[in-house]
Amino acid sequence: MESQASKYQKVDDLGLVALLKQNASNEPLGELYMRYGHLVLGLCFKYFKNKEDSKEAVFQIFEKLINDLRKHNISFFKSWLYVYSKNYCLMQLRKKQKKLSVELEINENTMLVLDYNSSDHLIEKENQINNLEAAIEQLNDVQKNCIKLFFLENKSYKEIVALTGYSENEVKSNIQNGKRNLKLKLEDVINGK
Repeated sequence: MESQASKYQKVDDLGLVALLKQNASNEPLGELYMRYGHLVLGLCFKYFKNKEDSKEAVFQIFEKLINDLRKHNISFFKSWLYVYSKNYCLMQLRKKQKKLSVELEINENTMLVLDYNSSDHLIEKENQINNLEAAIEQLNDVQKNCIKLFFLENKSYKEIVALTGYSENEVKSNIQNGKRNLKLKLEDVINGK
């Protein structure tokens, strides 16, 4: 008797999507994960640059797929999954960086584009994230460390003190100076300086 795994190996991607839509079984999703999980992991790592965050994102993406595959008409699964995964990564990064953007008081029209259904939005959002990352990298090491811990990892002043060994006043000063410098660096990056 043929095992479930080998039965699904012979079914193409759209066939697996159709099986997911037809019945309550999520087993075909396991085959899609076997086929594309490593590609989604690579994409997530490109955005998160952290192995654990990337692994968690892959699990979240495939968990969301269970319902979302049943809602959408898909013609080319691999390209649809790529866009779906990329959107997920950008949304997660947006959540992390929203606090930083607000703190920097950057012009809303420059930093936040709200049309998430547009492919132009995805390109713009990716450019914005890349610009912000490039600007952060130009800060001195102490400010860069404090900015990343406070805004991107949501650490409190006390947690940053414990992690870095800086005094609380040094942490506050480096965050405040880092924000000011980051705003200038970001303008330079955007203007190509």
